[in-house]
Formats: sequence, C-alpha cells, structure tokens
Amino acid sequence: MVSEKQGHEVIAAVDMGSNSFRLQVARVLEGQVYPLDSLKESVRLAAGLTPQKMLDPASQDRALAALGRFGERLRGLPPGAVRAVGTNSLRVAKNAPQFLKKAEAALGFPIEVIAGREEARLIYVGVAHTLPDPSRQQLVVDIGGGSTEFIIGKSLKSLALESLYMGCVSYSMAHFPQGKVDKKNFAVAELAARRELQAIVQHYRDIGWEGAVGSSGSAKALADVLELNGFSQAGITREGLEKLKSLLIKAGDAGRLDLSGIRPDRIPVLPGGLAIMLAVFKEFGLEQMVFSEGALRLGVLYDLVGRYQHQDQREATVRQFMRRYQVEAGQARRVRETAFKLLGQILPEALDPEEGDGLFLRWAANLYEIGVSVAHSGYHKHSAYILANADMPGFSRMDQERLARLVLAHRGKLERVQGLEAKSRDWLLILALRLAVLLHRARDGSRLPVLRLKRTEAGFAIGANGDWLDNSPLTAVALQEEMKQWAVLGLTLTIESP
Repeated sequence: MVSEKQGHEVIAAVDMGSNSFRLQVARVLEGQVYPLDSLKESVRLAAGLTPQKMLDPASQDRALAALGRFGERLRGLPPGAVRAVGTNSLRVAKNAPQFLKKAEAALGFPIEVIAGREEARLIYVGVAHTLPDPSRQQLVVDIGGGSTEFIIGKSLKSLALESLYMGCVSYSMAHFPQGKVDKKNFAVAELAARRELQAIVQHYRDIGWEGAVGSSGSAKALADVLELNGFSQAGITREGLEKLKSLLIKAGDAGRLDLSGIRPDRIPVLPGGLAIMLAVFKEFGLEQMVFSEGALRLGVLYDLVGRYQHQDQREATVRQFMRRYQVEAGQARRVRETAFKLLGQILPEALDPEEGDGLFLRWAANLYEIGVSVAHSGYHKHSAYILANADMPGFSRMDQERLARLVLAHRGKLERVQGLEAKSRDWLLILALRLAVLLHRARDGSRLPVLRLKRTEAGFAIGANGDWLDNSPLTAVALQEEMKQWAVLGLTLTIESP
C-alpha cells in the first residue's frame, strides 16, 4: 500500500443501514473506485427499536455478529482506509452510544453516525458516479430501512437534500403487523407516506428534474420484481407498482406472492417499501424511475478518496461557514497558526497535515467565533450550539459534537467539559486553542515571542521570555487565571521563564 498521505490503494466502506449492513471493498486507481469485494448482512436494526427508542438485545447481537464478520475481512487495512457510517436507527436509538462502543470493538474501526442530510449527500455522490449522463438534473430517491432520502442533483453537485423519517422496516412494522396486507392498511400506509412528502414536494417541484433515479435495497427489489415478472420493461413504473400492489393485497401476505425476483430477506419489508414508493410516485407525479447501483457505500468510498486528494468536503464546509458567519479571517489565521505550533510541541504527530487531531484543531480555530454573529456575550456558547446543530456536509454527528466541545471550551470555565475522559487528546487541543486565543486577545497581529509548551508529571508548563510577560501585564494576568481553570481539573499549568 502507498502512504496514507498519498491515499490508499485499497479502501473500504461499511454502511450500517436500518435494514441491512453492507461492506464494500474497492481499489482506487487514478481517482476512480473499482469494487473488489462486497458483503451484505440482513440485520434489520430498525426492527429492534423498542417503543422507547432502545435497540433490543437481539438486534444488537445480530449487528455485532455481522460487524465481527466484516472486521475479519477488513483485518490488515490501515485506519484511514476504512470508513464506517451508521444511519437512521443509530440516529434515533437512545442507547446508541453504549452499543457503538461494542460495535467498534467488533469491527475494529471507528463508526460515525451521520445526519440525515449528510446521508443524502453521500448517497448522491455514489449515485452520480454511476449515472450514464450525470449532467442531467436528477431526482434521487433512496428508501432505507428507517428513513428515505431525497436529492436533486446535477453532475456531482447536490441542489436539494432531505431525509424523512419513514423506511421500509419501520413502515412494514407499523402498518403491516405480522406481514398481513389488506386494502385498508395499505391505504393507511400510503397516505401516511404522502403526508410526510407534502412537506418537501413543492420545493422539489420548484427546482425541477429531468429524470428520477432509485437507489438501495427497496428500489432494487421493486425494479427486479417488476422487470422479471413483465410488469415493467425497464426500471420502476407507476403501472407496475399498481399491479404489484393489487397482487400483494390479493395474496394478503408478501410471503404468499408467487412472483420471480423476491428474495427471502426482502419479504418482511416489501409492503412498507412498496407503500412508500407508490406515495413518492403520486406526490412527485412520476411515471417511471430507473435504478442505480450507486448508493451510500459508494458515496462513502468516493468521499474517502476526496479527503486525501485535497477535495475534502469538510474543508469546503468550514470555508462556507466562515463566509456565512463573517469570521474575521486574520484573527482566525493568527489563532490557528499559534494553536497548531503549541499543539505540535505536546503532540508531535499532529504536525502531519493529514492527522485528524491537527485537522480538528484548525477547524475549531477557524470557527470558534462564528457565534459572534448571534451575540458577543457568551459567543462561545452560540458557536458551540451552531456547530452541534447545523447541517455541516462532510461531518458526522460525532465530528460536530467534537468541534462544538472544542469551541465551547476555548474560553471560560473548563468545568463545562468535565465529562471528557481524562486520557482524551481533546484536552491537548483545548489547551492549545485556549492559549492561542488568550495570546491573540489584542487582535493586532503583533508578533509573539517563541513559546515553549510541554507536558509535566502534574500537567503542563509554558515557557516564555520574562521580559515579554513583564511588558504584557494583561496577558500575564490572563495566564494566571488560566492556571486556576486547569487547577479545578486537578492539573497544573505553570509558567516557566529564564
């Protein structure tokens, strides 16, 4: 394999969907992804969500077993070559944090839970790389186990992104108990989906599209059944869906359908997927939809490639936020450079421009003042709130929580982040950022002396020229206050001067 900075020859994506878990291993050649191997496990995580939004033990056991098998296939790949993402069920499960610790141990790699719109963005990236003519404006619909994503995109750019809380597993369980289907419960399920769609359909119609594309399991299952049984000549059609609906209601149970192309693992979720797809066709006024093999896992692979080809979506998002919230670029640069130098002295590996901790420190330094656009008083709290709750393409939920924590802790009481584990590297990032903001309080661009930061047995020590501190009484007092904040946590911050 080549070095991580240049990228990896072999990469992998793990898609922990609400219905199925999928693993895709691929080779990267000249920026293109070529599949090498894939695995699929029908986990039905959404079926294990209790009414209290807790993942039950059985669904967790299925998931951990699947991840253990994936982990065996991924053994030997470096951390930067694998990206695992969780979707709707892990977004809503209250015990997801506890489950994720076990899941990461089983897989052997970190797992990110991504927001709905980020899932939609990645789905479109995957679909766009499989379209015969991506220059056409496309409506992409991806019916998952717990949510359905809607995207309008052109070329590789998404123009509209939405994720609605309805999926083939959740709808099948809610509207078709024990798999029983009749005219009444199908109409109720379809109407429920249409009500969800009404919140977005007019906006999407205003933007417009030239063709409709379906991706992922439900779209593939429907396309296969319609084509193999002569209900459609190509892809998914409204006429074919209505024919399948009539046969399903007549059979009373998807398991009784005598049709080609229905895989056993799709039978329990077919009614919910069909009801949602019919609602989509009716609300969006569709007559036909083609199927694309591109989906979330392919989008994750291409996004991973982009990160080490200097096309990182996260960098673009940070730049966009700096513009949107009118960040003072000069101050951000001063704080960023000083913080990075300080961090490099206590965490040398962070000097690698591709290293994750260094990236997060730079992003936090660029964004720590975005809350000033709300109010200067308590702006760090406003900044943290925005970073934790805004749509940030390229960032997972955990990424946003980490950024928000760093920014919240850049000033004021450190007690706010006391819940952070004592061994977490984030304490080093917080220290570097706090000191950098403190040292550039004047915002005047004046040069700082050479500063030395090191770890000690009891905490940290910062070295500075004694004359400089004598001539900077405001900074000296601020450093004294900073020492008190770290003392609250049981750590010492001392000032050493020759």
